[in-house]
Amino acid sequence: MNIINNPNKSDWFEILKRPTQTVGDIETMVTQIFEEVSNNGDAAIKKYTQKFDAISLGSNLVTSDEIKKAIQNVPNKLKEAIRLAKANIEVFHNAQKTSKVEIETTIGVQCWQEKRPIQKVGLYIPGGTAPLFSTVLMLAVPAQIARCKEIVLCSPPNKEGELAPEILFAAQLCGVTKIIKVGGIQAIAGLTFGTETIPQVYKIFGPGNQFVTVAKQLATKHGVAIDMPAGPSELLVVADETANASYVASDLLSQAEHGTDSQVILVATSKGLIEDVSAEVEKQLEVLPRKAIAKKAIANSKLIYVENDEIALELINEYGPEHFIICVKNEDLYVDGITNAGSVFIGDYTPESAGDYASGTNHTLPTNGFSKAYSGVNLDSFMKSMTFQKISKEGLLNIGETIELMAEAEGLQAHKNAVTIRLEDLKK
Repeated sequence: MNIINNPNKSDWFEILKRPTQTVGDIETMVTQIFEEVSNNGDAAIKKYTQKFDAISLGSNLVTSDEIKKAIQNVPNKLKEAIRLAKANIEVFHNAQKTSKVEIETTIGVQCWQEKRPIQKVGLYIPGGTAPLFSTVLMLAVPAQIARCKEIVLCSPPNKEGELAPEILFAAQLCGVTKIIKVGGIQAIAGLTFGTETIPQVYKIFGPGNQFVTVAKQLATKHGVAIDMPAGPSELLVVADETANASYVASDLLSQAEHGTDSQVILVATSKGLIEDVSAEVEKQLEVLPRKAIAKKAIANSKLIYVENDEIALELINEYGPEHFIICVKNEDLYVDGITNAGSVFIGDYTPESAGDYASGTNHTLPTNGFSKAYSGVNLDSFMKSMTFQKISKEGLLNIGETIELMAEAEGLQAHKNAVTIRLEDLKK
């Protein structure tokens, strides 16, 4: 890992750059695939599944028989673990429900706000080197709580043309209505336009690689909403001399093993801790099954020494990490001062992997600095707030002249007339 000592503030921008390609590097390919899927539907989906996943599928729809077989192939202890994680995620997301907001703004003018589910949602579940069945829980559980009518899941098939049994088990457990074996750019395009077998949806959720992230952003140009730009995983740990170096190293590696384009950063106020963590990373790395992947991610990562907590906090807010772990004596400074982070993990016994799986919070989070403006997935992500109003005769008499004056000042005579004609009737 790259060790950086007391970097000048003017150098922070370069130091904190993510190891990702720019949108321009990828957009040409994404646009081409979108055009083909829009024009050719399932034929284009099949073409790109064969090209990128090296499998030709007779049908990309998962059948009930495949789901039954998958359920049988998931070990009972893992089923219990998935059910427990689901229960915790349900508890936390159920607690996010809010009641109707209702107020009389002026006598006779009643306004209220209610939430309604997004009717059709698409869930993208990464496959590749690590089929993320945990993401099924993170997306399908709140979708089910929100009462979305159609919950469509897309995930890339393996070399045998199948999805991981754990993905199918979790999907069935969480009320997914349709499961489709398709991944990458073509999956996002299918959900955007709809094909003969892939329903068109109103909003697309889920993390993915850089290509999936750009595809989601392009989907917004075609009238489909997305949860957020969620690309390669990243983690920042802040630590001081009180931190446990082996714990910190294990957290850094837990994110590094996600993919070669992941990034992990340690910001520390102790040079001794940085040396200890660096040694621990090398030691723990050697025994990881995904050592080759983690090693490449570690090459993009940094150990940054700064003189005090105040500088560290400013640097962290500038970076805006997806995951942020606090391992310092003065926890409150960071808990109270952090403004840009997807999810925060506090203390030695709160590993980031707890949030990935079973604590109850959602692990679908903004990356690449988007935590400065985006929230992670939550119950409201699957709902829309709608406002209602009902005005009585007395209410219109109370605000009618205000509306007339404002409409006339804006030069919108028909707006004024819509009130005037009613007021004239009421004054007869």
